[in-house]
Amino acid sequence: MSKTYNDFSDQELIAKCRKEDSKAQEMLYKRFYAYAMGISLRYCINRDDALESVNDAFIKLFKTIKTFDDGRLIKPWFRQIVVNSAIDNRRKNLKHANVLDIEYADESPTDPNIISKISAQEILNLLLELPELHRMVFNLYEIDGYTHEEIADILEMPSSSSRVYLSRAKEKLRRLVKAQFYLNYERAI
Repeated sequence: MSKTYNDFSDQELIAKCRKEDSKAQEMLYKRFYAYAMGISLRYCINRDDALESVNDAFIKLFKTIKTFDDGRLIKPWFRQIVVNSAIDNRRKNLKHANVLDIEYADESPTDPNIISKISAQEILNLLLELPELHRMVFNLYEIDGYTHEEIADILEMPSSSSRVYLSRAKEKLRRLVKAQFYLNYERAI
């Protein structure tokens, strides 16, 4: 019995993609599409932008797959391509984005147990409420592990600005959590 494309390992598909096998490219696309969309959606404003970024990432992947080091895992390498594609897609609009100054939250205490009661989807929804540049810096630093210097290079800004945007993003998230969940949590007690 011969193997179907579904039966091939990532490395076998990569080898076939290097030979420009369109079926292998299609299979690799299907295998990593959801993974790429999950990453891209965190950086893009809407699903259409995310899809455009994902497709750009796959184009870059297939153009550069011959240079892929077989000693590495494909997912981290492709993740980097997806993040860069999403940022490239957003960068052209960042210069025109309105960055709103945040107001400082009052200092009343909040219950730290609230966070444990918030679902992952609710947290992602809160991130979508951040101003675009704040969300992008937060994602790069907190989720993808970039340094402020790397973020500065990626977004073409001073590293001190990256620090400020991260600080503002965290403060805004604290206020959003308090506004959306603290009152509901207190009422449920």
